[in-house]
Amino acid sequence: MTVLDLEGLDVLSNDFAGALIAPSDDGYEEARRVHNGLIDKRPALIARCRGTADVVAAVRFARGAGLEISVRGGGHSVSGLAATDGGVMIDLAELKGVHVDPVAQTVRAQGGVTWGELNRETAIHGLATTGGVVSTTGIAGLTLGGGLGWLNGVYGLAVDNLLAVELVTANGDVLLVSDDTHPDLFWALRGGGGNFGVATWFEYRLHPLREVYGGLVAYPFEAAADVLRTFREFEQPDELWIVVGLVHAPDGSGTKLAAFVVCHVGEPKRAEADVNRLLERTGAPVLSELGWLPYPVVNTFFDESYPRGALNYWKSSFLSDLGGEVIDTLIERFAAAPSPMSAMVLEYFHGAVCRVGVSETAVPHRHPGYNLGIFAEWLDPAETDENISWTRATYDALEQHRAPLRYVNYLSDDDVGAAVRAAYGPNYERLVETKRRYDPDNVFHLNHNIDPGRANDTPAA
Repeated sequence: MTVLDLEGLDVLSNDFAGALIAPSDDGYEEARRVHNGLIDKRPALIARCRGTADVVAAVRFARGAGLEISVRGGGHSVSGLAATDGGVMIDLAELKGVHVDPVAQTVRAQGGVTWGELNRETAIHGLATTGGVVSTTGIAGLTLGGGLGWLNGVYGLAVDNLLAVELVTANGDVLLVSDDTHPDLFWALRGGGGNFGVATWFEYRLHPLREVYGGLVAYPFEAAADVLRTFREFEQPDELWIVVGLVHAPDGSGTKLAAFVVCHVGEPKRAEADVNRLLERTGAPVLSELGWLPYPVVNTFFDESYPRGALNYWKSSFLSDLGGEVIDTLIERFAAAPSPMSAMVLEYFHGAVCRVGVSETAVPHRHPGYNLGIFAEWLDPAETDENISWTRATYDALEQHRAPLRYVNYLSDDDVGAAVRAAYGPNYERLVETKRRYDPDNVFHLNHNIDPGRANDTPAA
């Protein structure tokens, strides 16, 4: 454990409105933990901020003391990079301000807000924006990594609705970043992750939306090939976002299922007709829960599947095809999944997300395609090796079908170097140049790091 400079800590204490939590303090054990129970790091200090000024003070203290910095927004990322061993964790958990402007149809929210909290505030005005598929996910990490969500087909990614960011830089400066002020940095923040500073405020464009048609439809595992083929062959309208998965029954029985989870934001007759058109291609489901729901409820569909403290290890990649060999491999590998909590899911990029240019934002995933997530989850630490081995073997079994593209928010902590390069494709070199301008010393490196000293890693799937 790093020994802190007590004199420097006294100076920080006098200039800090929030809580400074040391390993000997009550609440430290809870405060240091992130959502993924596989991550077990012990910061030398947790700086739980109450405002932007606290973030500035914490950054300057950590740099002056030569300590590594991590930044915790929602702490939900599977990579666990919100935590540091022996450094300073800048914790934004108490930055919960949300302000909706229903006339301008915008919302400003602080970096510790979760999507459930933001959706609750915007919903009372009948407004929404793209934001995640799990309500406990923080807005900061998801947005900075691109921001997949149920509204991708009609409104694009979270970054496509981002209007401005307040950012604390590696020098402790506070910048209001937008297309009008720092356009190069704003471009990088829309997908470049936490590489450029601490995002303390976000401003998003909102859209009129109250109810959506959605829910879960599950089939016996024996029907998995039919379900996956239906997903491949079905032409999804912009208004419909489908997640197809090989999953386990939520009752903990270990029963394997194939399932559609759907969200349609169109008008009632069109919504129900489109979903029925999808379902008529498959056999009888074992479970069907469809209906009209407030939009914030849709963002809770997967909450119970990803409880805080469960151990997680993920691999993901875009696929070059979803042919018969890929479908057979997915089914064969899921049949061998050792944990009754694990899942394999596919999302098909289409609609508005694909009508943005590849280099208009840092997110390069702007062509129709299948994004695969292999999500291993378990509770017993003794089962860690088995579950990680299954995930890696499944990923390797699909090697010849993987496209050289990866979604940065699905990367695990061991996805480094070439994996990060693959997440940004043709935008990587421009991100490196931006990193060199705003963080040449790589102060913010606990992320899926864009190393300012490297611009020519070989892409890998």
